[in-house]
Formats: sequence, structure tokens, C-alpha cells
Amino acid sequence: MSTVSSSPQTVKFAGVGGIGLVADEWNRDTAIAGRPSILMLHGGGQNRFSWKNTGQVLADEGFHVVALDSRGHGDSDRAPGADYAIETLMGDVLQVLDAIGRPVVLIGASMGGLTGILVADKAGPAQVTGLVLVDVVPRYEKTGSARIRDFMLTNLHGFASLEEAADAVSAYLPYREKPRSPEGLKKNLRLRDGRWYWHWDPAFMTAPGDDPELRTDNFERAAADLTIPVLLIRGKLSDVVSPEGVNHFLATVPRAEFVELSDAGHTAAGDDNDAFSDVVVQFVKRLTG
Repeated sequence: MSTVSSSPQTVKFAGVGGIGLVADEWNRDTAIAGRPSILMLHGGGQNRFSWKNTGQVLADEGFHVVALDSRGHGDSDRAPGADYAIETLMGDVLQVLDAIGRPVVLIGASMGGLTGILVADKAGPAQVTGLVLVDVVPRYEKTGSARIRDFMLTNLHGFASLEEAADAVSAYLPYREKPRSPEGLKKNLRLRDGRWYWHWDPAFMTAPGDDPELRTDNFERAAADLTIPVLLIRGKLSDVVSPEGVNHFLATVPRAEFVELSDAGHTAAGDDNDAFSDVVVQFVKRLTG
């Protein structure tokens, strides 16, 4: 393992329209030469802290790592006019890539993975040299997606305590061992007027969406056009990505490979972080020979 490492620094990027995007960054000036940067994109309703452990593991391996809060999530600005369209998210990431200014491997979970597909297709293989998709494919399962949406909508009005929030998460993720203390949820919640609220813009859930079938076609077309190495990681317990969805993806994306984590679900990076981080490190290190 490399001795190149650091604690993350909080930095800010400008997205579409000048919106402020906050990120954690490791090894900006000390990464091992010749290795790509790693840009990590979280899922809807999450934030950059979802990647904290994996980001540190990659930094310890000598990579320059950026874990980004998407617009309306975490400490990034909320979008004017509730503009959370996937094309706008793509535009934000393209501007972050330009600011990073070196080849990048994208790692995206759920919403971040779908954004990553569009970004990789738009930016091209010289700028995006590899893509890791965390439990997401263009043909994802609508029942699993609806369960996520229901969980997010059910808790828009906050929680009376951290313990109440921890109980809600435990009910949503019954296969994950419940932490002894709910204090870790403070990275995802903010206290306002005596209640704890998820740290993302509620308008993200209530803004009008586009045609889901057309969106799927766009994702599939972009994914099929990719010529870079792509790693799909599925949590075996996932209800969002099915074995059929995996098979279709592998059949249509030229350089895709697949790993399944037996003790993880849709939130694979948090469900079994050690196994997830090992798989990611192996993949990105292979890209650099």
C-alpha cells in the first residue's frame, strides 16, 4: 500500500449556473503520478459522506479522490427552480471534471451511476477513463425504485430524535446490522426547530419529472456507446437491480464486467464497505496497469 494519503479537505466547485457544489478531496497535490483521479457520485437522498471510508481507502492507495455532494444534497446549494433534471446533474459533473483537469474514473451509486453513464458518454474516453456503477443499470426494477421513493417521501417531515431516524433506516434496511449509536446519522440529518431532517432538498422529490421510458432509452443508448472499462457492482439483496437487468447490461455494454456482493443490498457501499472497497481498488488499479 502506498504511503501517500491525507485527511480529506472540504472544497467547493461551481456547477451549472454557478451553483455551489461542496466536496471532500484527498491527495490533490500528492497523488501518485500517472493514476487517474477518482470522482464519486452518491445516490439520491445521500451525500458525500456515503463514500467516506472508500474514499480514504483509495487515498491511501495514492489516488486523488473527490467525493461530491450533488446539487440539493448535503452541503451543496439547493437548485433554483428545483432543477434536478438528470441533464443538469450531468452538466454539474462535467464542470467538476473540467475543474479537476485530469483523467477521471467515475464511481456512481444509483442516481450518481445513471448520471455517470451520461457524463462518461458526453465527456469521452480521454476525460473519463473508467466507470463503476453501484447497484444501478438503465433497466432498473421499478418496484425497488418505488420503495426508495416511498421511504424518502414518508420522512419529509423529519424525526423527533436520532433514535427515531435510526429505527426508520433499520426498517428500510432490515438486512443491515443496526448501529449501537445513532450518532453517525448526524452526517445525513440536520436539526431544525427541534426535529431532525434529512439533509437534502425536499423539492428533489416533488419536482416534475420527465418521461421514464424515454429516460431509460437515453441511459441505454449512452451505456451501449461506452468504450471504456465499466464495472457493475450489484448487492445480491438488491430489489433495484435484478439478475435479468444485469444480464441485459452485460450483453449490451461492450467492456462491462460484473461483481456481486453477497452481503449487500442497494446501498452496497454502506452494507459491506470492506468488500466494496476491495473490489473498487482492484478495478481502478488495473486501469493504471
